[in-house]
Amino acid sequence: MKINIKDFAPSWFASVMGTGALALVSKVYSSKLSILGSVARGLTYFNTALFFILLIPWVLRWLKYRKNAMDDLYHPLVCHFYGTIAIAMLVLSADYLLILGDSSIARIFWLMGMPLTIFFSFLIPYLMFIQERIDIKNVTPAWFIPPVGLIVIPLSGAPLMGTFQGFWKEFAVTVNYFAWGARFFLYLALFAIVMHRFIAHEPLPCGIAPAIWINLGPIGAGTSTLYMLIKNSEFITVKELFFGFGFIFWGFGVWWLAMAIIMTLHYLRRLNLPYSLSWWAFIFPLGAYVSATFNVGKILGLNIIINFGFALYWLLFALWIITGIKTVKHLIIAG
Repeated sequence: MKINIKDFAPSWFASVMGTGALALVSKVYSSKLSILGSVARGLTYFNTALFFILLIPWVLRWLKYRKNAMDDLYHPLVCHFYGTIAIAMLVLSADYLLILGDSSIARIFWLMGMPLTIFFSFLIPYLMFIQERIDIKNVTPAWFIPPVGLIVIPLSGAPLMGTFQGFWKEFAVTVNYFAWGARFFLYLALFAIVMHRFIAHEPLPCGIAPAIWINLGPIGAGTSTLYMLIKNSEFITVKELFFGFGFIFWGFGVWWLAMAIIMTLHYLRRLNLPYSLSWWAFIFPLGAYVSATFNVGKILGLNIIINFGFALYWLLFALWIITGIKTVKHLIIAG
């Protein structure tokens, strides 16, 4: 079993994002089932190893097969997955902070992932802006990843704000609010483009159909990180308005979750849903939404929402296992 370095896809780091998200929601729902706390810790250690294993072919590809890496960077669909490596670092930062309580390692991952995420949030849209024409067929929810990846910065960045002093604390506060604000308006713009593609053109190709779920990522992570920012911002004294807005934003996710399930069933029954790395698009977005569901339910004191999230947790866990097994089988066959 081996990974082909020459054709190593940047989307591999979506597996780190998804596993990290599962670890985070396992931790929060350990309040309902204590063993999930151990699951969260185990997943964090596994995810760390997975990240560094994948980092080797990612770096070697740039060193040995630079042309192939550059071709992907200029590809109107594949390029958007380059942002996953940076977001994976931010998710690992949140895992270490919120699960293991290790602020030192969390800060290291955040300080590496934060500037890289910002870099890709400019680079990928820039490459799209300077192209003469992009076929509408290449527009998918994957376009959310680089710019909307900014939303993950406050996930651990917000609670880390209090660990900095002086200039660095001011810098952390500024970066976290810049990231949330920039991603919110970028999300609105990109969402309109993606909806136009869904409504006015043919369905997504079967191989990338799981990308439909990606929209749950900015909704779920956007809600959770908004709550993180508000709770950790001393200068905001009236917090209820922001909590209410997060509730509304989360509510839109209920509609999209149902639509994603309906569309997935449509592909399974009438078209086809072959395995590809795009299956990891099931995991992180749903994990982010499950986390948001818990946060909304806890802050507003609504047990019905917390229980709804716990039911979704088991769907997430099942999808992670299925996708993981299929990924390993794919590697064995390819190797």
